[in-house]
Amino acid sequence: MSSNIKITKICEYCDKEFIAKTTTTRFCSHACNSKDYKKRIKAKKVGKTIRKTNIQKILLSEEINHEIVKQKAFLSIKEAHKLIGLSESTFYRLMKKGVISYSKIGKRTIIKRSEIDKLLS
Repeated sequence: MSSNIKITKICEYCDKEFIAKTTTTRFCSHACNSKDYKKRIKAKKVGKTIRKTNIQKILLSEEINHEIVKQKAFLSIKEAHKLIGLSESTFYRLMKKGVISYSKIGKRTIIKRSEIDKLLS
């Protein structure tokens, strides 16, 4: 089934007007199609690189925070389990068994830095 449709459209890459033979045609030529494809691939690669860079920045900031955490007298559960290198669930398990003593202030749970040092030695 052939069609004699002729639709005036605007190319998504070069913004020139052209006559399309189908309703789904987006570009005026194969060259514009290829250039747009290359532009999208490049943008995807640049986006990927930016995400990797942001992850590296976050990891660096966590290392800086790690040094700050080492100097604190009292730690939150999140800070304490990251300092030791345990998962949060394992840390809670140790707290429940009584291996790590903790205090609650309101809804917040804190652990003395000396408890962490005692556990590591």
